[in-house]
Amino acid sequence: MLHRYFADFDDFLAALVLDRAAWQEVASAALMGAAGTGSVTGNLAEALRSLLSPVAVGVVALITFRDELRARLRETWPTGLPLLAEAGRTILAYLEAERAAGRVAAEADTRSLALSLVGSGHLLFADRTGQPPAPEAVRALVEGILEAVTR
Repeated sequence: MLHRYFADFDDFLAALVLDRAAWQEVASAALMGAAGTGSVTGNLAEALRSLLSPVAVGVVALITFRDELRARLRETWPTGLPLLAEAGRTILAYLEAERAAGRVAAEADTRSLALSLVGSGHLLFADRTGQPPAPEAVRALVEGILEAVTR
């Protein structure tokens, strides 16, 4: 059936990545809507669970190992790994909104924090046990990264 809709397997995978990116926009909007409410740690832990879903983590692995897929995706994402780069931008925007609200320290390096959260989160979610990490593990990761900059 796939051959009726896609030129080849990499065309199908590119469409899957674009679909996941659109889904991430929903998670991004939810995170931005949470700015100034709840706890920064809780909001980010929930966002990581959404942005780094098992499908997203699996797609990142496919992108890493398929040269033709990466080449096709460069048209949309000239730099970075799709999905992870989008997650990083989402978290960066959220951290900057929280810094503007005074809930993240003014001197915090939000860019480095966002990269740390996405990179560490990806490693945590890519464990390959078949189950996503426990919510407590995700929260502990976020707390450890943000400990010095949240109020």
